[in-house]
Amino acid sequence: MATQHDKGATENEGFLEGKILIALPGMPDDRFQQTVIYICAHSASGAMGIVINKPIPGLSFSNLMDQLEIELKSRRGDFPILFGGPVENSRGFVLHSNDYKSTDATLPVSDQISLTATVDILRALAEGCGPKQAILALGYAGWGPGQLETEFQDNGWLHCNASPSLIFNTEPKTKWRAALQCLGIDSTGLSANTGRA
Repeated sequence: MATQHDKGATENEGFLEGKILIALPGMPDDRFQQTVIYICAHSASGAMGIVINKPIPGLSFSNLMDQLEIELKSRRGDFPILFGGPVENSRGFVLHSNDYKSTDATLPVSDQISLTATVDILRALAEGCGPKQAILALGYAGWGPGQLETEFQDNGWLHCNASPSLIFNTEPKTKWRAALQCLGIDSTGLSANTGRA
């Protein structure tokens, strides 16, 4: 028989999928200071997301295509490659609009945004026939069972709805402040010492 606590956990399972996490100033892990993370999966087993506002210095889409020996036929835009998180950081993950689907490889996260992690989408982007909107990240952020919930209790994160405009059309360096503004919060009013004795 399920307890009231179990029932609540089941009802809340997955509530962060398709939302963004915003790191609070007191974030103890340097890798996640001032990060904005799009959550792709969230369940009792843990969570997985892509950091969407930390470009990898000196690495662009055209550089990566050269390294992968994929011919860049489209000049649609040479966008930066992002640090998606510390897990599997040599593997590419593409967050993109739902106008592209790779059979058995695309995970629809929300009505507007999907995740694909195969080289097919990179070829499609290089040829100019990929999704209309996309960001490419190396690696992802992952949490074990209950870990992310504990970080919330420790005031590590805020969360809010994710807009495609914030994800795809906002400059990486301004995404953290823009995400806070979605919640009506001015970043200059936040203190790194909140909740500390």
